[in-house]
Amino acid sequence: MTVLTAPAPSAALTSGKLPKWAPWALLAGSLVVSFAIFGVASIGVDIADFNVAGAVVVGILLYMVLITVISSIAESRRKAVDRLMTALVATAFVIALLPLISLLWTVVANGLARFDAEFFSFSMRNVVGEGGGIVHAIWGTVLITLMAAVISIPVGLMTSIYLVEYGRGKIAKGITFFVDVMTGIPSIVAGLFIYAVFALVLGPGISMGFMGALALAVLMTPVVVRGSEELLRIVPNELREASYALGVPKWLTILKVVLPTSIAGITTSIMLSISRVIGETAPLLLTAGFTLSLNTNLFSGQMMTLPVFAYNQYMNQGTNPEAALDRAWASALTLILIVMVLNLLARLIAKWFAPKTSGR
Repeated sequence: MTVLTAPAPSAALTSGKLPKWAPWALLAGSLVVSFAIFGVASIGVDIADFNVAGAVVVGILLYMVLITVISSIAESRRKAVDRLMTALVATAFVIALLPLISLLWTVVANGLARFDAEFFSFSMRNVVGEGGGIVHAIWGTVLITLMAAVISIPVGLMTSIYLVEYGRGKIAKGITFFVDVMTGIPSIVAGLFIYAVFALVLGPGISMGFMGALALAVLMTPVVVRGSEELLRIVPNELREASYALGVPKWLTILKVVLPTSIAGITTSIMLSISRVIGETAPLLLTAGFTLSLNTNLFSGQMMTLPVFAYNQYMNQGTNPEAALDRAWASALTLILIVMVLNLLARLIAKWFAPKTSGR
């Protein structure tokens, strides 16, 4: 009895492949050669004038040439093109990260000089030179941003629900058009609008934290609407239809099915809107003003915020410019840390309220 067996796969399918360490070795070798060339060309020049960026760029270009040539010889032309495209994409990713890394490094390096107990427990009242802190600016930022979120999140979320679940015809198109327009308005326009409204009602020269919260809410609302709308639209209609088939009314379907399904993305959208406005300076200068003392009353008196504090310390350095710049950098670092903490909390909230799965 003859047993038919499938032919063995061709050895050509598994042969001619570069080892996993080869691309990294080529990259390291290219950078070493590039730095060596630039080092020889910089003999007699101050070490501070060494062109590190140029050496890295030449090294990456040399790596792209080497990996393409060697891969085309050892593997195939198609694999060589794939490795070249991978190198280009990775290079673009690194280039995109460089400004962020540079920014974070600069803020951390300059901001740690004033990261002490006094900085987070005192205000700038009666402080002229060294010392002082940002406790008044932290309270102002938290309270104003929280009030703006309380105003804009319900409005934006309910608007997105209307556009997705109920909106039809000219009204929905009009709302979408105006939301798109509001998304692109400059932040100073929102501040001028709120200031003009309150100046007409209460008189010119008025400034308070609530005005700043309203200005930030004007900027937050369209971001919440657009982000939440897109996330609600990607919820499968089968989930809605299954709920309707069980006799669940539409409003309860939205509350119990649609929103929990998209809660993680909606939370991310809300955090993006908060990150969008928490660093605004221009509208808060017009509406909330600035003060050197602690004020936690949103409806009376001016309030200081971290972006305005950093701007004020940089522009009005007083008798000790170095101390003022240290306070400005430290306030910027504090603002970054606050945004990071808020994003972590949003991730935890989204994970907590996300619909549970069976694990299959």
